[in-house]
Amino acid sequence: MRTALIAGAGGAASKRLIGLLRADPGWSVIALARTPRASGDKLTWVAADLFDADACRRALSVHRGVSHIFYTARAKHGETGVESVEDNVAMLRNVLDAVEPGAAGLQHVHLVQGTKYYGMHLGPFATPAREDDPRPDVPNFYYDQQDLLATRQRGQGWSWSASRPTFIYDFAPERARNAVAVIGAYAALCRELGIAFDFPGSAAAFDARRDLTDASLFARAMTFIATTPACANAAFNVNNGDVIRWCDVWPGIAAHFGIVAGGVHPRTLGDWVRDKDAVWTSIVRRYGLVETRLDEVADWAFADFHWAQGYDVVSSSDKLHAAGFRENTDSVRMLLDHLTRYREARILP
Repeated sequence: MRTALIAGAGGAASKRLIGLLRADPGWSVIALARTPRASGDKLTWVAADLFDADACRRALSVHRGVSHIFYTARAKHGETGVESVEDNVAMLRNVLDAVEPGAAGLQHVHLVQGTKYYGMHLGPFATPAREDDPRPDVPNFYYDQQDLLATRQRGQGWSWSASRPTFIYDFAPERARNAVAVIGAYAALCRELGIAFDFPGSAAAFDARRDLTDASLFARAMTFIATTPACANAAFNVNNGDVIRWCDVWPGIAAHFGIVAGGVHPRTLGDWVRDKDAVWTSIVRRYGLVETRLDEVADWAFADFHWAQGYDVVSSSDKLHAAGFRENTDSVRMLLDHLTRYREARILP
């Protein structure tokens, strides 16, 4: 029996991973998050603030059977793309300090990164990005966390790995910072207002090439990487395996909501939605949706960042495929399927 400690268990990368491992008879799961939740079959929730080294030790000292750590946490941040190196490194170190001394059977530590590793938040970068590309000469907590792991692993019986997804797409109504919810809520508002379903980013962003990462595929990839000897002490890009342009996808999203796709109309959605609460209330009542506030459904600062890149955001998954993980997912079908799940759950119309 393997025991996974998932640190940052309330984030985008953790939900499908928890479900996947719980469904596998060979795994049990310890979910570590700031907010306590009810434990269940093969799932133990542990509450601790990852900034607090003593709290981490107290919370994890009794869990000595951890075989795999999946570190999916990150410090609270805005949408500027620049995040605290010091805070994020401290959080990872606190988890390692709390687990490693007492976990004699520790086999692997997996670190979730992202395409910010390649500087996608800074401007155009070489695509498709490959895992051994030079690091941009700017502070980035991914670099320091990976270096910490690589240094700490030397001479130990455990190995490390890292995964680099792009934006993660999922059915996750509990999390507003979610591209699927952003897209669906924006389309619903346009329909209710009787206005064109225009693309809110730039013309360059509308036409740029990009890849997406499905949350369930990502969970399977993380598990594969963390348990495959050929993946030890290395990093891997993880995406759906295809490339899309928003200009090609936009008509399908519009059709899903029964509206006509518009053109490019750059707007800051964080400003645009400020007077739309009453519109959302009308949508909820008209379609018999679950009672929610607009800001509970979609994070509009994230929406602006999500559509901000007027250049290609594409990573090569060749290295992961060569290691033996060859799954792909149709990104357009994935997006429409997730929107359908939101509709069936009565979160979106």
